[in-house]
Amino acid sequence: MRHRYIYLTIVTSLVLLLSFSANAQNTNSDLDEYFKIAVENNPKLQAEYKAYEAVLQKLPQASSLADPNLSIGYFISPVETRVGPQLARFSLTQMFPWFGTLKAQENVVALEAEARFQSFLDARNKLYWEVASQYYPLYELKKLVQIEKENIEILKSYKSLAERKFSSSSGSMVDVLRVDIMIDDTETNLEILKQKEKPLLTAFQNVLNKEVELEISEDLTPLNFERSLVKDSLFNDHPLIQSLEYKIQSAEANERVAQKQGLPKIGLGLDYVIVGERQDMVLADNGKDVLMPMVSVSLPIFRKKYNAQKKEAQLMQESYELQKQNVKNQLDTDYESTVFEIEKQLELLNLYQRQIKKTENTLEIIWKSYSSSGADFEEVLRIQQQFLKYRKLKARAEVEFCISIQKYEYLISNSAN
Repeated sequence: MRHRYIYLTIVTSLVLLLSFSANAQNTNSDLDEYFKIAVENNPKLQAEYKAYEAVLQKLPQASSLADPNLSIGYFISPVETRVGPQLARFSLTQMFPWFGTLKAQENVVALEAEARFQSFLDARNKLYWEVASQYYPLYELKKLVQIEKENIEILKSYKSLAERKFSSSSGSMVDVLRVDIMIDDTETNLEILKQKEKPLLTAFQNVLNKEVELEISEDLTPLNFERSLVKDSLFNDHPLIQSLEYKIQSAEANERVAQKQGLPKIGLGLDYVIVGERQDMVLADNGKDVLMPMVSVSLPIFRKKYNAQKKEAQLMQESYELQKQNVKNQLDTDYESTVFEIEKQLELLNLYQRQIKKTENTLEIIWKSYSSSGADFEEVLRIQQQFLKYRKLKARAEVEFCISIQKYEYLISNSAN
């Protein structure tokens, strides 16, 4: 078990630097790079890893013997013996727990470290989702700014034509004023969108915990989705489930520790007594110091604390089992709602794409009619607004789809990612 943790400590840096690519299948290359930056700099993720490292430091604590006891005594009134007076005593004692106790304690900590490492993996996977949730609104903002700018240019061309129609008495001044009002609205919307960039960028950089030069792709990767066909065991390898599974095993190991600690402890010791020489007679071994090995055994007769420790471990096992079932239920609920959201956005994207095409064709026909007759200008503006609306809705659906895809990737993620 210890060898596994030495191995984990070595490779975790590689996990931090390289593992982001495993969950980036539905994202673009710019976002992949931001995943890497977030993994390297996000304070919440770094805190999770530090907590894992802290648990690793408990391994040598759990597998170490108790400190030996050294006692020194000086006889104020020397005890007279046949070979001389006892002047001082030195005692050294080392207690040893029952066989297998230290190994059992080490296993408890090792399993706790496994659970903490799974929590770190979950935080890493969740971070991808958080980065995507902050990145894609910036993509939407860029799209909306582009749409509004194009709309302003189109409306200005409408205004120019309306003015010419009015000058030639084939149009109305109302048409000019109407399009002028729309231009004013659109320019205001554009200004608001530009102001919105700062808070969105700040939120994004705070997730990365680093200031970056933002690069946003012009278009997203092909938007497609294939639902996982195997759901019964879909969440078994999710880091949250794995973390609770290791906690269950740790509680089982803690129960074995309670049993071991309820057994006697064995102490080995050595007494050394300094003996002074007798001056009143000559004796063999006169003044010879005394060396006395000792063995001691603890008597764990007060069983309440050991029974309580064992019961505590059993109750924690039941608690973690219930938590695991609750997490599975929550993951299942989130999975179904996320799949629904993904499929809904795909349906909306298809709808908006069709509507954009239809309104574009309709607008072209009505515009030709107005250009030749000067009639139906209000209808031209109405269809133009519809065209604008569907383009904006399409951008929103793209963003919602990509964020939901990243959440889906988190939900089906496992500790091997």
